[in-house]
Amino acid sequence: MIRHLIAEEVLVEGRFVPAHVEIEDGRISAVHELEPGASRSREASVSAAEPSAGVETLRLRDGIRVLPGNVDTHVHINEPGRTSWEGFATATAAAALGGVTTLVDMPLNSIPPTVSTDALAEKKAAAQGQTYVDTGFWGGIVPGNTAELRPLWEAGVFGFKCFLLPSGVDEFPPVSIPQLREAMTEVVSFDGLVIVHAEDAATIDAASGAAAAPSIPSYAAWAGTRPHDAEVKAITALIETVRETGCRTHILHLASSQALDIIKDARDEGLPLTVETCPHYLCFEAEKIPDGAAEFKCCPPIRDAGNRDALWQGLQDGLIDCIVSDHSPATSKEKYRGAPDLQQAWGGISGLQVGFNAVAHHARERGIGLEQVSAWMAQNTAQQVNLESKGSIGVGKDADFAFYDPKETHVVSARGLAHKNPVSAYDGLELQGTVVGSVVRGTQLFSSLDTTDPLPLQGTFLTHVPSPEGVLE
Repeated sequence: MIRHLIAEEVLVEGRFVPAHVEIEDGRISAVHELEPGASRSREASVSAAEPSAGVETLRLRDGIRVLPGNVDTHVHINEPGRTSWEGFATATAAAALGGVTTLVDMPLNSIPPTVSTDALAEKKAAAQGQTYVDTGFWGGIVPGNTAELRPLWEAGVFGFKCFLLPSGVDEFPPVSIPQLREAMTEVVSFDGLVIVHAEDAATIDAASGAAAAPSIPSYAAWAGTRPHDAEVKAITALIETVRETGCRTHILHLASSQALDIIKDARDEGLPLTVETCPHYLCFEAEKIPDGAAEFKCCPPIRDAGNRDALWQGLQDGLIDCIVSDHSPATSKEKYRGAPDLQQAWGGISGLQVGFNAVAHHARERGIGLEQVSAWMAQNTAQQVNLESKGSIGVGKDADFAFYDPKETHVVSARGLAHKNPVSAYDGLELQGTVVGSVVRGTQLFSSLDTTDPLPLQGTFLTHVPSPEGVLE
């Protein structure tokens, strides 16, 4: 267990400062800001003052930045039921390697989906003893399960996901706007949170019919079958339902910048609405994706370069609150089904381990600091789900850290990722800056750093986070 963490660049209250962080029982007990260069002598003074057995001091070499562990609130782990697609052990290992120290698992594509307390119990049983990072759960809204929502909330889920169009798996059907209104009315009665996949099915059906073809290998052409207007129409209807019910609501994986104006109007009105986007919408552009490259297929789709730029601006303007992975993996067989026809491929991008590094790289190219990236991917996501002990470095917070080397350049290899299946849109992407270590509640999971005292098991995981502590209750 780490008791003292000392580094020249620790992110504290939005600034990188030299600091000595003291840790007790997995929580931060003190943060001492130091004079530049003082961290080198600080370790000696700590060792002299506290020579007792069990005190572990970790001093990071200069150039390594200490960030709060990222909080990824949109991860599809798929276990139980589709564990060949992903599982708790592989997903949380990938999370740790990518600087994510807390994640919240989506209620699909597991079987059964998490739409009842019995299903939640099955999910927790599958996760027991399998999590490297702290792991929580979303519940789901499907037709006919309104009576299950309060029991799920009382059992500890962070909120409730629904789809306004078919989800892609039969066991998690979509809800109509009247059904959503009924669910929201129930959820607002206990101040819960509803999170929504907002695309309009009729708009997509019309666009798909107009573009009907035996095969669509072109990504840009396939993206045209899920047009901007599908998001705009669904979000417009969703906002009206938020206005009617007053329910706290979160828009998932915003891909279309054309919805930003109506989102702004809703926020200006004071509606309880938050918004996320994803690394793949910020890093890629549809017109440059090769034909048949199913690893890039996701719903909503990646759009053009101008749209990508507008999403970055939406983040900077505060209209988009946070960035999450929407890690939605599948087997190679499912991902490349019907290749090169993108119509048949599974729609989901595998990027849990890569997302933070990719966003930080592209943010740097745009002159956006790592401090802001951390706010979008740690602080704001923690606030979204009211995890007060996560997302920042301060007294009383969990001792969750990501160590980041801004100078280390690496090329992403899908086969080198901890994800269960070696399929990723990020394969071959060269990134400057990388996560080189992570800590969960004072336990170091891995490190590739050279430190003054070489770490045991360097470059490997030290331990699973013990369950049930590893599963947030």
